[in-house]
This record gives sequence, C-alpha cells and structure tokens, in this order.
Amino acid sequence: MPVEFLTDEQAEAYGKFAEEPTRPELERFFFLDDVDRDLIALRRTPHHQLGFALQMCTVRYVGLFLGEDPLDVPWSVVEPAATGSNPPSAG
Repeated sequence: MPVEFLTDEQAEAYGKFAEEPTRPELERFFFLDDVDRDLIALRRTPHHQLGFALQMCTVRYVGLFLGEDPLDVPWSVVEPAATGSNPPSAG
C-alpha cells in the first residue's frame, strides 16, 4: 500500500527551485572551490562551463539535476556561476 509522506506543496516543490536561496544557502551550496573550477574549466565553451556549473550546484542544493525547464534558475544562482565568482559572503 503506497504511503504519502510529502504534502502536496512539498511534492510540487520537489526537485526544483521553489524559492530564492538564502545567503547562507548560497554560501553553502553554490561556493565553487579550486577543484570545482578545474572541473568546470575542462568544458569546451563558456556556455558549457556555465551549464555544467549550474547543474553541479543544483545537484548540491536541490538533490537533482535541472528538470523540465533548465532555465528556471534564480538569478542569484546564475550570476556568480556566469561571472566565475562565488556568492557574496555574509561577513
């Protein structure tokens, strides 16, 4: 017998960006260290590098790769990945 353990709202939000990540979440899940940057640099073009970086960070944060709409990513996530910088720290 199937058991539902997620509310309808939780099920709808599963596997996607349900809301803008907070600053601590950006710092934790979207920080790119030297190993990450080296891995990203192996991709051929800047477009591939950005896509790879977004997928890598999305897996860390959401737990899945980008789903139905790969463009459905908050700008606060895209901008640091596109510029090669890390999210601003709370310091």
